[in-house]
Amino acid sequence: MQIHPDIPELRDALRKLRAGSGLAMPRSVGFVPTMGALHMGHRSLVQAARRHCDIVIASIFVNPTQFAPNEDFSRYPRTLEQDCQMLEAEGVDLVFTPTADAMYPPGASTFVDVEGVSDRLDGASRPGHFRGVATVVAKLFHIAQPDFAFFGQKDAAQVAVLRKMVRDLDFLVEIIVCPTVREPDGLAMSSRNRYLSAEERRQALALSRALQAAQTQAARGEHRAAALQETMRATLQKEPALRVDYVAVVDPDTLLPVDDVRAGALLAVAAYVGSTRLIDNVLLAATTGNTGVPGKKKS
Repeated sequence: MQIHPDIPELRDALRKLRAGSGLAMPRSVGFVPTMGALHMGHRSLVQAARRHCDIVIASIFVNPTQFAPNEDFSRYPRTLEQDCQMLEAEGVDLVFTPTADAMYPPGASTFVDVEGVSDRLDGASRPGHFRGVATVVAKLFHIAQPDFAFFGQKDAAQVAVLRKMVRDLDFLVEIIVCPTVREPDGLAMSSRNRYLSAEERRQALALSRALQAAQTQAARGEHRAAALQETMRATLQKEPALRVDYVAVVDPDTLLPVDDVRAGALLAVAAYVGSTRLIDNVLLAATTGNTGVPGKKKS
């Protein structure tokens, strides 16, 4: 596995890998962008890329432009050595580990704004967050030129923003969304879970319980978004220590609210557990045959 912090070096290494097979058809490149502090959710993205593509690139970059001044940029976990060990074990070919100066040279003043969708859900709670996400991912796509990019369903709002960016700017990359990976008790895996105390870890389970309750209700025939939203909110309120950020039933592409879920919908929640903000969501399919219930392992 090659590790490159330098953009020209990465591009040169990728060019050699693409050409190295001697095949008439170019080798496909799969890309997994991360901020490090990797867990099994990231591992599942890398494994999907490995199954799907000839060459797999991962990036590790804690992007400063997606953090507000009062957020956790300075204490965000940085575990580069362990992360690289995981990526090597999963057969990643190249790891891109740029510095902030490499990604944002002095005087850089160009940003990507995906208007509308960037202001919804997490974008409403964290103004400017998706401007930073869209900018860094656009730069990473430009640098790596992947054929496929792999993201987790847990970051559903991010996925909606990036899909629109890819469509609007005609990027030659296909975004592939992989299922949320959960702990056995249902908690969605997140790099920020390591912030939680034992008691906060227990409280955090309310997020997946809220989604499970609403998803079960929908499977039993409830199609009114307001009723499902109330079920999620009531479940979260059973943990009084939680501070609810949002409870939403929205279109998964536009992130706009829907009144009826029979055409499909995204159930999404965000809450502060202590000082840690966590998000989770579940997709409802256009029929009652939804995806698996959070907290239940598939057989």
